[in-house]
Amino acid sequence: MKQAMLLAAGLGTRLRPLTDTMPKALVPVAGQPLLFHAIQRLKVAGFERIVVNVHHFGQQIIDYLAENKYFGMDIRISDERDLLLDTGGGIKKALPLFDRNEPILIHNVDILSNIDLAAFYERPYPRAAAAALVVSPRETKRYLLFDSADCLVGWINKETGQVKSPYQEVHYDKMLAFSGIHIMMPDLFPLLEVWPERFPIIDFYLHHCDEADIRAVVKNDLRLLDVGKVDTLAAAEEFLASL
Repeated sequence: MKQAMLLAAGLGTRLRPLTDTMPKALVPVAGQPLLFHAIQRLKVAGFERIVVNVHHFGQQIIDYLAENKYFGMDIRISDERDLLLDTGGGIKKALPLFDRNEPILIHNVDILSNIDLAAFYERPYPRAAAAALVVSPRETKRYLLFDSADCLVGWINKETGQVKSPYQEVHYDKMLAFSGIHIMMPDLFPLLEVWPERFPIIDFYLHHCDEADIRAVVKNDLRLLDVGKVDTLAAAEEFLASL
């Protein structure tokens, strides 16, 4: 069974004033909410179970899914309305809603891309990998660092020079930008459980990358749009049309 998690609990502050009255997952693009587009892409790719986490105006998302009869899929809600748990904490809380014997595709709800999600889920990376992160050589402020075998070794903020890594000396061959799309294998689920209630998933990957095989899936032809600001909505509509 193909299963995925849509991270939809964020406050969407960069999309204000729209998100003063709705969650970012329901911000419309080309006449349909971002959540609709994400669900349809997963459905076409053959995913059967989707977990959506909610916080900001969470009831609106719950009602939207119910009104649309969950799009004929097994869609479950991970409720974070009491406390926003960040990306890692959100995944940890949602684990009981998944089949723990199968990988989980994790996807930010406000990301549009040309990634073939079905092909990505079918492991285009070493089968021993504990996680696979879609990355590309695009320009950004923060990069993930990988060695020559595409294994994660660290993170860097190019503006401040801050580096995060479990290694005392970080030796890397590639500096790549994260897409917000990744797959976590069941081997990592027990490690999540010992982490605190709230944490970023990238911190989790960085902490464990010296003991677990966290791999890059490099997409040199990646087309990606983060629908993070109001002025990106028109571009998002054109982007969807181009796909």
